[in-house]
Amino acid sequence: MAKRKKTPRPTKGRCRFCRDKAKAIDYKDLGNLQRLMSSQGALFGRRRSGNCARHQRMVKVAVKRARSVALLPYV
Repeated sequence: MAKRKKTPRPTKGRCRFCRDKAKAIDYKDLGNLQRLMSSQGALFGRRRSGNCARHQRMVKVAVKRARSVALLPYV
């Protein structure tokens, strides 16, 4: 019986905030926050955004803060 060749799996990239060594995520940085949200204002999940769990929690808090100051829509 012939051995199967292993197909190379694509390596998952690191979180964009880990790559930049970000200590905190600023709620006033609307460019970064809008890139992590859908057009209707919903936050993308970890898999879709590519964030690690720690930075996804930070993004969540930053989006909530930006919404409360009316920088981002609640919709």
